[in-house]
Amino acid sequence: MTRIEFINKVSLKLKLIRLERDYTQDKMADIIGISKKTLVQIEKGRSLLGWSGAVALCTIFRDSEVLEMTFGGDPQDIILSLAFTDYESNEKTMGGKIWWTDIEGEDQFRIQQNIISRHYRILDGQDRRICSSFDDAYIRKRFRELLKKAEV
Repeated sequence: MTRIEFINKVSLKLKLIRLERDYTQDKMADIIGISKKTLVQIEKGRSLLGWSGAVALCTIFRDSEVLEMTFGGDPQDIILSLAFTDYESNEKTMGGKIWWTDIEGEDQFRIQQNIISRHYRILDGQDRRICSSFDDAYIRKRFRELLKKAEV
């Protein structure tokens, strides 16, 4: 997924997110910091949110069921993977029981891929996210590095 694809998906879901919360166009425009006219243009498919607007919408409404179904979980992980080439963290996850498929694994680490967004992540044995990326080669390289470091 690219930033443009992300922006397109979020823009297409703007109206559904607004309706999910039962907000008027005026209230929604105020919440995400755009004019009502711009919001109407986006809802009609004539315009798109920018990167900042898409990130703001996903951050403010991170618990939205519409966004969760669109991206296969919390969109924050996708945002960070798009913003940084090699995003690293140590955040506890649910272990990928719903939106994730195990690709490769050892006792201490495993690679998973999101079934909807198709991005990758590496989890440790306690289901903490080590890193995430859309770059398969980077994830596999980082996985080998982690395994080698764990052997020492």
